[in-house]
Amino acid sequence: MSVDNATVRRIARLARMKLEDERVEPMAAELNGILAWVEQLKEVDVQGVEPMTSVVEQRLKMREDVVTEPDNSDALMVNAPGGEDHFFVVPKVVE
Repeated sequence: MSVDNATVRRIARLARMKLEDERVEPMAAELNGILAWVEQLKEVDVQGVEPMTSVVEQRLKMREDVVTEPDNSDALMVNAPGGEDHFFVVPKVVE
């Protein structure tokens, strides 16, 4: 997989980043370098290695899943610029 200049422009547009034309080609090279590192990671033999979520073993504190706050949805919706059925209505941001 490689990233071309058109893809860099598209990513920048989707991320709403202003990217000058002279930065497009270096950015494509940088992204292709990152993708090459990811390809190298596929060569690592991970047979028998347990998946981990942290380099330091730790347990998350668990608590009871109980409701502690009353339903304030009507009060919350008062400040919303738009709402429908107790949900915030926001403009579409992803194509």
